[in-house]
Amino acid sequence: MKTGARILIDSLKEQGVDIIFGYPGGSVLPIYDELYDADTRHILVRHEQAAVHAADGYARASGRVGVCLSTSGPGACNLVSGIATANMDSVPIVALTGQVPTGMLGNDAFQESDITGITMPVTKHNFLVNDTVRIPQVMAEAFYIAGTGRHGPVLVDLPKDVLMKSVSPEEILPGIPDLKGYKPTYHGHPRQIKKALDLLRESKKPVIYAGGGIVASGASEALCRFAEEMEIPVTTTMMGLGAIPSDHPLNLGMLGMHGTKYANYAVTGCDLLFTIGARFDDRVTGKIDEFAPGAKIIHIDIDPAEIGKNKAVDVPIVGDAKVVLDDILERLTPEDRVIRTAWLEETGKWKKDHPLTCGNGGGLHPQQIIREISTLLDGGGIIVSEVGQNQMWAAQHYGFKKPRHWISSGGLGTMGYGFPAAIGAWFARPEEKIVLIAGDGSFQMNIQELGTVAQYKVPVKMMILNNMYLGMVRQWQELFYDKRYSYTKLPSVDFVGIAKAYGVPGRIVESETDIVPALKESFETDGPFLIDFRIEREENVFPMVPAGAAIKDMIGEHVEQEDD
Repeated sequence: MKTGARILIDSLKEQGVDIIFGYPGGSVLPIYDELYDADTRHILVRHEQAAVHAADGYARASGRVGVCLSTSGPGACNLVSGIATANMDSVPIVALTGQVPTGMLGNDAFQESDITGITMPVTKHNFLVNDTVRIPQVMAEAFYIAGTGRHGPVLVDLPKDVLMKSVSPEEILPGIPDLKGYKPTYHGHPRQIKKALDLLRESKKPVIYAGGGIVASGASEALCRFAEEMEIPVTTTMMGLGAIPSDHPLNLGMLGMHGTKYANYAVTGCDLLFTIGARFDDRVTGKIDEFAPGAKIIHIDIDPAEIGKNKAVDVPIVGDAKVVLDDILERLTPEDRVIRTAWLEETGKWKKDHPLTCGNGGGLHPQQIIREISTLLDGGGIIVSEVGQNQMWAAQHYGFKKPRHWISSGGLGTMGYGFPAAIGAWFARPEEKIVLIAGDGSFQMNIQELGTVAQYKVPVKMMILNNMYLGMVRQWQELFYDKRYSYTKLPSVDFVGIAKAYGVPGRIVESETDIVPALKESFETDGPFLIDFRIEREENVFPMVPAGAAIKDMIGEHVEQEDD
């Protein structure tokens, strides 16, 4: 006889799970009792939200499905922001939640919450398991759904009596998915691919607009080959950073609200926008009517619901980014390889004339800190950011060379995401340097995970860009609310002292000359290390597209000075 909890652990092993991020509670005690002797490694976080973010960071760094575990009621509810984060960014995770016994469902029992109802809008799918014998089948389906098609989070809710019940091996259903209505499309339609190639052949000013779908599908090599063979400049979303090396001559960098000036100009002036694995979100497009206004649009996406949702397209292609690009590459003929010297010279001139710059004057500038980290790691390591100004400075100024080396909350913009995600990333890729770029506001949202990095000696290097503000909100208040800094000033915090209380070393940096020595000390220190960089308090992120403006209409003092 096997209990449901034992069956669950066996099912996770069948799915190749070797690590779970979680926090125990009453409803999941049967699972934790089985974990006591199990081969599966469990990482005890200090808050359930950290468990789901860590699973997310693990998934983004590894390309595998991340797994988190919480108890019922408040524990399950604490996963919601992280599940929504994974859903917005198409990250494959399976969230396991405990639940009150089936006979008590709907009775407002102690620590009961309708977590399947709560999370239905922010999961790809979810399950309430009401029969112990179905656990292997449900787990197989959960992992299959999370990791195929457009990736996303799946929640599995497990009532305590289902976990405690014992059944004979003969009764247990096999761990084989039974999903007759779920059949993701991977290959693009040949006729649509032909139409795309016809448009490419006619185009004089094409641009490739690449999103996170390139990274998710493992299409970076195919993207680079396609761009090189066709001589087409490439711009990426924030989620697509690393899909093409930052120093590649065809790379225009990130586009959108805080994108490069040359990427935004190129998209505005192109006659063909070849979109792959991106969804035309508002932070990229700005005023949608003026986004690529004169361009024909080809859109490749594995999710048919995204094609035409925000922007009308001329050639829709439903399919996996890598599979479709490979199909296109196989079909290329010499006639498809059009020489576009004038266009490449024009985009190259924009890159030369409008580089990203650091702040002016004395003080400690965050852009310089990011650039020094990139130099020391030669564009390697895995960079994980929090959300806000720190995120944009990292996205703009770090020289990413490979996919899955940049991890950040894109669509939801979840403060507190980065620190636990960095922990998950290290457990996925322990051979890599893991660097967290954080603001002082975001870092305090999950600061308790200092306990996790201390306990497991996780060598995350924490770089706090500390301006004692909620920096991005303050920037908007400066630019659009007459500098009325309503509730965005933060008091000074002794982050180094707090870290030392957990047994984590650190230091404060207040001058430019101390940046490199401090970074070297952190990288040479075994285990975690925290640096509190006291940056210029009112440093802003530029370029910037104001809300509702076209992406060509950027503001920012450094950019405007270059135009003079």
